[in-house]
Amino acid sequence: MSERIPEDKLNKILSSTDIVDVVSDYVQLKKQGRNYFGLCPFHGENTPSFSVSPDKQIFHCFGCGAGGNAFTFLMDVDGLSFLEAAQKLGSKVGEEISIQTTSSSERELPPQEDEKQMMEAHGLLSKFYHHLLLNTKEGQEALEYLLARGFTTESITKFQIGWSLPSWDFTVKFLQKRGYSLELMEEAGLLVRRERDNSFLDRFRGRIMFPIVDTKGNTVAFSGRSIDSNDEPKYLNSPETKIFNKSSILYNYHGARAMIRRKQQAVLFEGFADVISANEAEVENGVATMGTSLTEQQIGLLKRLTDSVIICYDGDSAGVEAAFRAGNLLHNHQLNIRIATIPEQLDPDDYISKYGAAKFQQDVIGASLTFMAFKLRYYKLKKNLNDEGDRLKYIEEILKEITQLSKAVEKDYYLRYLADEFELSLEALQEQLTELEGPEKRKSKPPKQIGMQGNFARQTQSKLLPAYQTAERRLIAYMLKDPNIAYKVQEWLAGTNLNIDEHQAIITYLLGYYEEGLPPSASAFIGYLPDERLRRIVTDIEMMSISEESTDQELLDYVNQVLKHQKMLRIKEKEVERKEAERLKDYRKEAQIAMEILQLRKSL
Repeated sequence: MSERIPEDKLNKILSSTDIVDVVSDYVQLKKQGRNYFGLCPFHGENTPSFSVSPDKQIFHCFGCGAGGNAFTFLMDVDGLSFLEAAQKLGSKVGEEISIQTTSSSERELPPQEDEKQMMEAHGLLSKFYHHLLLNTKEGQEALEYLLARGFTTESITKFQIGWSLPSWDFTVKFLQKRGYSLELMEEAGLLVRRERDNSFLDRFRGRIMFPIVDTKGNTVAFSGRSIDSNDEPKYLNSPETKIFNKSSILYNYHGARAMIRRKQQAVLFEGFADVISANEAEVENGVATMGTSLTEQQIGLLKRLTDSVIICYDGDSAGVEAAFRAGNLLHNHQLNIRIATIPEQLDPDDYISKYGAAKFQQDVIGASLTFMAFKLRYYKLKKNLNDEGDRLKYIEEILKEITQLSKAVEKDYYLRYLADEFELSLEALQEQLTELEGPEKRKSKPPKQIGMQGNFARQTQSKLLPAYQTAERRLIAYMLKDPNIAYKVQEWLAGTNLNIDEHQAIITYLLGYYEEGLPPSASAFIGYLPDERLRRIVTDIEMMSISEESTDQELLDYVNQVLKHQKMLRIKEKEVERKEAERLKDYRKEAQIAMEILQLRKSL
């Protein structure tokens, strides 16, 4: 059995919600005609392609394809579950969500009971540790330590920093008293087992506690910092558990998400303290890796929010190397990269403490380098450019990097830079670059585009769909408007599926939606769909321009286009069969298949 919100409750919330108001909290919208437009919060862009329809109560981005209703917008922009989005909208319109149990498939699977208890225990301890730090004499020394290092009470509160007591079993008793299984709490990484007597001990003792939260804001782990220089390790982190995988979490991702979308840029740090210090310096779009190299999963999280990242790692040689590796990895995932370099081999936290917030914003983040400009500096490390061999090696390394640039202007700029820096002939550099690119790359270069009009024409042409696909989309558009049309089209198709699998899935769900007695509403139906891909397709279809009313003849024409394509596919299959019969000299079978092809062609 699973929990599900009644459809009539969801429809009531949607009908009481204005999607324009919901989206306006995140996107600056301007009215153009019947719709509102703004910059898409889901990908970086300079020209507004994000549309909100107040009539249909849906949103759609013509650039990245994102789309849906008010529920799915909050799910995407805030990383909420369906239930959380429904509760958030319901509270705004005075509709409290009461859950009923049903045997139908749920919209969002809840965590397993043991995982749920692990999260509850982490959340409870996070609040308690924070209380100990701010409000008790036991936490006074740790609080003074943090304040002396430049932390403010505002940032301590914002990041819920806490203090664990220097006790062997305080957390054990605390959790046991609240009914948690100590074996499960060991599995959650909060306790450790002592082998000699099989008893349990607190994992974190006498440490400043940094809660680590997942993409939904649940505390799933801790990092504890010692304040005694003799207490090793300096940072003690939770082990990986069912609810915590350090490769798939970025510190402060949940907290920085809205600001990253607003600025359309993330700042990537190496440590927790860097993120918190940068936040105090009004760089509020900062996240950090979890003590490991940047991973594919973490890049996936960043790409959900933005396609532009500033890497701000430590200024020492290890930090520079790490920034180079992270930059290449991000660049390979088609993100725009800049590198913020920190002088004097300082880390961001120390730089802010030494020089202040304004200088960090202006001279570090504001003066960040393009990735290529950073590479110009990086390849000079450990080289003596007064030595001819090192100088030639450096030039060749930079030329190889230039071959990877996609824009001709960039290539020309950096070639001229090399020519000026080393007093070389631009023609010689261009000739060597051509050799490095090789014949394959030269052949693969796209033809030059002629002006804006030609480019626009090519884009428009690339979006043209085959006739049968357009027919299927128009059928769905009219079926969304009227259940009678939906049943009529179903009858005319006579059990034949649409050619596009996603289109067939949509009309199957739509017929089920109407069978439940639900009214025609694109916004409500989008919420009914369980699959994000289908929701995006329906949103895209809803943004099509169609007549207010349709005739039976128009609908039949679309149905015939669908059936015609399927006959064309069968003709192609038969042609293959006929050629095979011809190859085997089975002339009777060849003649029979030829007749079948003829009949199919006549039916067209």
